[in-house]
Amino acid sequence: MLPIVTPAEMAEIDRAAPEGTDVLIARAGGETAIEARKLMGGTYGRRALVAAGKGNNGADGRVAASVLQRWGVRCRVATPPEALDVITAGTGSGAYRLDLVIDAAYGTGLRGPWGADRPPAVPVLAVDIPSGIDALTGENHGCWPAAATVTFGALKPGLLLHPGTAAAGDVRLAPIGLDTSDAGAWLITDDDASAVLGDLEPTAHKWRRSVRVIAGSPQMRGAGALVCAAAQQAGAGMVVISSPGVRSGDIARPTEAVARDLRPGNWAAPALEGIERFDVAAIGPGVGTDPTSMAQMAQFISECPLPLVVDADALTAVATHPECLRTRSTVTVLTPHDGEFARLRGASCVAPDRFEAVRQAAASLDAIVLLKGPTTLVARPQAAGMPPAVFAVNSGSARLATAGSGDVLTGVIAAVLSAEHDPDGTAMAVAAAAHWHGRTATCDDREATAAMTPLTAMRQVELLEVARAGLAGSSAESSCS
Repeated sequence: MLPIVTPAEMAEIDRAAPEGTDVLIARAGGETAIEARKLMGGTYGRRALVAAGKGNNGADGRVAASVLQRWGVRCRVATPPEALDVITAGTGSGAYRLDLVIDAAYGTGLRGPWGADRPPAVPVLAVDIPSGIDALTGENHGCWPAAATVTFGALKPGLLLHPGTAAAGDVRLAPIGLDTSDAGAWLITDDDASAVLGDLEPTAHKWRRSVRVIAGSPQMRGAGALVCAAAQQAGAGMVVISSPGVRSGDIARPTEAVARDLRPGNWAAPALEGIERFDVAAIGPGVGTDPTSMAQMAQFISECPLPLVVDADALTAVATHPECLRTRSTVTVLTPHDGEFARLRGASCVAPDRFEAVRQAAASLDAIVLLKGPTTLVARPQAAGMPPAVFAVNSGSARLATAGSGDVLTGVIAAVLSAEHDPDGTAMAVAAAAHWHGRTATCDDREATAAMTPLTAMRQVELLEVARAGLAGSSAESSCS
């Protein structure tokens, strides 16, 4: 996992470092020079403009310039206003030809505009974070979009939240000797996800990894089918589905999934019969938001003794009947998108500081909360001996923004939790499931234009096996890159 800290937390880490500031700046400047050399494709005869402010960010840039000059690069070090003038004057075949601009103007110390309205005509290397990107929220107040960013010690939230992540380009985390082991947020990597997902136990049998699904309705039959298909492909050995108001013979589902009748009306109690035989349950996709459906979902959530994944319409039921969470004694996983999250919190939108927003939601709801987005965030509530933590997942892409994608994610999470029997590891398991699902966006090489086209939900299910193989040993060459 890669640590993520806020600017305030980073300042505390800097102060606690055993080495002095000069040593840390020397290391950061050296790492910046290495990245600059990579972007320029060499050093001899190259020219770089270094926008260096007054603080430590600027000091990093000045050290980088000194190192590059020793390597044969002609560097011009300028104050941020001077650098803006150079860029405005042009960087092509004019008086001052450039191969690279190093943005060490302000870094995390700036939360407003600084006049960087015109991007340079050459690649930009940002030091720590593009100046003008809010390091806490990712908001863009005006910056030079970077081809790459080198950041130190830990990632910053603004590098992972849009539009900041788009402005940062390729991000490299450079270690400079800072202790970030107590970070409260972490980015999940392929190796992390692979280690958590593990392999099937030699003694596994279908009821050892069993999932009970309440999803679908006469108007939304496909939702339940997607949940079941994803759960099966993600490792569930037994999947049983009910769609309230749909006769078992008419329930859309994979051939291997078992269907049970749930008559309309008071279906929560019948749905709970025999529930103790299962390892995990999932509820919500396509069930409906009429008052009866919401009341029945709330009853099921309240009385279900299993770890439970709550998605889609069931999240509306929680927002309408919040008391249903208070009686639960086992793990609850809530998987809202922005609109559902806002309704759960009684707000009009998600706060700009998404990391803190999801952390507070997990604490107040006493549940694991997965906030969907370009970077998905998973927060666990504080437990005895364990501080609250947020896990970030950025393995997916806009290709997953298709109808039914959330249903697939619900099925994957349910299957992963069916094999997870350590409550302390549940939030990490949820994050690993989300990372796995996200990887399907990068695995479809069926056609040359695949990377530019939306990925249908059923195709995501089909690619889960390929994506899982690609997670094993991210340092090795795999079919998923």
